[in-house]
Amino acid sequence: MKKIFSREKIPFFLQNQQLRLLALVIFSLSLIMLVTGYLMNWIFGTVVLILIVMAVVISYNTLIELSSSANEYISDLSYRIKRGEQEALIQMPIGVMIFNSDQTIEWINPYLQRYFGDKDVLGYRLEDIEPTLAATLNAHLDEPATIRWQDYQFDVRVQQSTNTVYMMDVTKYAELTDQFEDEKLVIGQIFLDNYDEITQSMTDTDISNLNNYVTNELSKWTQMFGMYLKRLDDDHFFLLGYASSLRRVEENKFRILDRIRESTSKQNFPLTLSIGIAYGERNMNNLADLAQSNMDLALGRGGDQVVVKSEDEPARFYGGKTNPMEKRTRVRARMISQTLQELMNQSDQIFVQGHRQPDMDAVGACLGIRRIAEMNGKQCWIVLDEQNVHSDIQRLLDQLKSDENIESAIISPEEALEKATDQSLLIMADHSKPSISMSQALYERLENRVMIIDHHRRGEEFPENPVLVYIEPYASSTCELITEMFEYQSHDAEPINKIEATAMLTGIVIDTKSFSLRSGSRTFDAASYLRSAGADSLLVQQFMKENVDSYLQRNHLIETVEFVNQDMALCVGEDDQVYDPVTAAQAADSLLSMSGVDASFVITRREDGRVGISARSLGEINVQVYMEKLGGGGHLSNAATQIEGQSVEAVKQSLIDLLTATDEPTTESN
Repeated sequence: MKKIFSREKIPFFLQNQQLRLLALVIFSLSLIMLVTGYLMNWIFGTVVLILIVMAVVISYNTLIELSSSANEYISDLSYRIKRGEQEALIQMPIGVMIFNSDQTIEWINPYLQRYFGDKDVLGYRLEDIEPTLAATLNAHLDEPATIRWQDYQFDVRVQQSTNTVYMMDVTKYAELTDQFEDEKLVIGQIFLDNYDEITQSMTDTDISNLNNYVTNELSKWTQMFGMYLKRLDDDHFFLLGYASSLRRVEENKFRILDRIRESTSKQNFPLTLSIGIAYGERNMNNLADLAQSNMDLALGRGGDQVVVKSEDEPARFYGGKTNPMEKRTRVRARMISQTLQELMNQSDQIFVQGHRQPDMDAVGACLGIRRIAEMNGKQCWIVLDEQNVHSDIQRLLDQLKSDENIESAIISPEEALEKATDQSLLIMADHSKPSISMSQALYERLENRVMIIDHHRRGEEFPENPVLVYIEPYASSTCELITEMFEYQSHDAEPINKIEATAMLTGIVIDTKSFSLRSGSRTFDAASYLRSAGADSLLVQQFMKENVDSYLQRNHLIETVEFVNQDMALCVGEDDQVYDPVTAAQAADSLLSMSGVDASFVITRREDGRVGISARSLGEINVQVYMEKLGGGGHLSNAATQIEGQSVEAVKQSLIDLLTATDEPTTESN
């Protein structure tokens, strides 16, 4: 019985559960009709029986034929699918390679075999015959990737579950993509930094020779790299090229700057270039604006350098190896002073703030601005966090208590935020980075009413819409810049007093290392004016005194000195010992007085948990470039940075790697 009703004996169409249910229903209805027919009349019942038998026979035969046709169709389709799969693996333009568990190649399709040439690959481990390809595939397990192998590029997918590798040759598409990227337009602006100053004392013949030399050198340089050059003015050129040309120029590190500067220096008229280059923007107007902005950034950093930047990427800096030449004029100082007066008159009150953990230059500059505001009949608030100041600033604050007007003008960042209105003016002194302002919240409140007065080289981080910018990298200090403004203020107002003049003179003395660095004729003019205004040299020395603990810490740091590249001194504090930033800076300054030291670096743990680096040089080595590479900034001879989330030892190793690199680093802002 089991054999009779086994699944193999049941017709194919009745193996389907739904068809069996339908057959049962029809059988039940036929049985009911047959019984009913016989009950009514045996003749009628016999006719019904004959019809039912005929219907069953016809239906059965029809379903058998349909089942047979379906089986044949399915078998044929299955065969064609399997054949298609086999043909696809062999003929389709996708490489397929199958491994066993120990990565021995078991099968490879003809398409992929041709990339191996005449090599016999079956039965061999891939790493034995193509170690580079094997390493690349192992680095991209179970994830799509584009790889380079030989002279080709492939889209690759490695399926570990089946030990199968799929490789599609996308070299043509990659070449088209590369060509598209290479042919993106690049716009540049070239500016001769000190052309006007140099040509003032030259004869027409010498000027003509200089113009011919510069034009010829720049033309040869652009032709070498396949770029277009057009002279727009005596000191201004327009540059047009492709992204591929820009890459080659960057690899060359813009040697044209050194060539023109060195050649003109030998002829006693040292000329320097500033270049701003923009790329990556499809809108030509935006690209031109960005190129101009990049050139302004190069000029704001002191000139003699190149700024390369796209809209979405950080700037790259090249050059900037020399100290910026003093090229500001008293005309510019007068114009800035008069513009500042106008801005003050249009404001209901003025706020002035330096950078966090301010030095004497920042605080002295704030005092100078407050005095200028008072000369113009305006209320000026000095924003200062008195809880986080160094000992020299604390001594100054103690002296300021004798002047009630000044003491009452010093307010906390919280008070400043409460007092600020839409008509207030904010002056950022001795810095241009909002992130290091004494109160970043106050900057954000008044970001459309901001003026900047600074002597540091401009960085990539910069206020978007300043109403006035006075950045002079060739000045010794911000106090020097502000001192020059007093000459153009109303003489009817109360002049700068003794304590203000002393604080500003102290700022100049500290930033110039007692007039030994970055001191021009204008620096001594400013110092002379402050002395005539009553600055006390003895009080300057009093402000500059350090306490015993700082002195001992400084000497301890100097004891750890080691040399990098023979002329670079490096001192490193303990990771669990907190050092004052001023102490670290003083240690770096002290190292420069030692024989054979052209640059010094001091690495210490700061109170805020970050690791700080104070960098100093005598001018031959550009420490600013190194500090910018590590996220900081400053001057060619005076720079610093702070690094979060790393140990002192890790920061030391990063710095040593940077200092021992063969080429001076190209800086990028983070």
